[in-house]
Amino acid sequence: MGGWLLALLAGVPAAAQTGPFRVDLPAGGPVALVQADWGDSTATPRGGALLVELHANLQLRNVSPRRIRAVSLRVVAQEVAPGGRGSVTRPGLDVAPGEAFAVRLDLRLMRPLAPQAGTLVEVALDGVLFDDLTFYGPNRMNARRTMLAWELEARRDRQMLAALLESQGEEALRARLLEVLARNPAGGMMPVQVVRGALPATNVEPGRMVQLAALRLPESPVELMGGEAVLAGQEARTARIEVANRGRIPVRFVEIGWLVAEPGGRLLPAGTLPAEIHLPPGQRSTVRQDGRVRFARPVESLTVYPALVEYENGEVWVPPASAWRQPGLREALPASGEMLRLAELYRRRGLEAVIQQIRPMR
Repeated sequence: MGGWLLALLAGVPAAAQTGPFRVDLPAGGPVALVQADWGDSTATPRGGALLVELHANLQLRNVSPRRIRAVSLRVVAQEVAPGGRGSVTRPGLDVAPGEAFAVRLDLRLMRPLAPQAGTLVEVALDGVLFDDLTFYGPNRMNARRTMLAWELEARRDRQMLAALLESQGEEALRARLLEVLARNPAGGMMPVQVVRGALPATNVEPGRMVQLAALRLPESPVELMGGEAVLAGQEARTARIEVANRGRIPVRFVEIGWLVAEPGGRLLPAGTLPAEIHLPPGQRSTVRQDGRVRFARPVESLTVYPALVEYENGEVWVPPASAWRQPGLREALPASGEMLRLAELYRRRGLEAVIQQIRPMR
């Protein structure tokens, strides 16, 4: 390591706000820094670049008059270089005014190796979601959509479990949580990988064109009119899906979920296809897959469904509780992060801990 870098990293206290690592929160914003512990964060030269391994614990405080449900931080080593920036989002919070909370940072970033560099990494606030679903922040990493969807899914799932407890009792609630735990740790989701770039010139399985089945969800503002894709072993290529806006508000983003049929006919969730789109009411558009989707095993057929919709006014739609009451859909649709969290809470601490969680939040 160069002498300038050793000098830069030497003797940096855990809560330093200058030097190689810095937290920059807006004055008058809803959160304030209590402490920053940079732990064993390191910076190592790699050729003409610097590899920054960031391992930090931040203690933040809610200094706003509202409860905080989610926070997103933007982490930047270099704005332009590939791998120079990232983000960390902490959903599922319930932080009252004046309370402190922790955010863990574990990222690997790259930046040019420049002796004149001062701050290696800067952490900035990108967004805060409050309990009334209002949002604060520049949203430069487009975290608002995901934060809002997580919160809507969490509220939906807590209400579903609370209604199940009220109507059928504790044993029905226990059975539902055990059902979630019986699926794999990702909520039954088949692992997938999106492969960018052109196909290799040799050893490419030609594949076959198949029609995509479209699953219709109740109350969805968009309808998937079907589509097609080339299936080749474990890969889906050049997918095209026709989308219609059957609501009254223009749509600017859709996330289309993949469902893969298992040998017995059961549908298994397998990732999503996100797409920016401009879709006025009553109009149709085509979503095209950028790259190849590689599934964990060969697939024979694919089904698609609307997993998330964002309107041009910023509102977000996620599948409602009624979708889980349709025959076969409860097993097909992926468990949300909140449902997985509550199932794990049951496994570790028992049913009473879950009952306390699903009671109406303040």
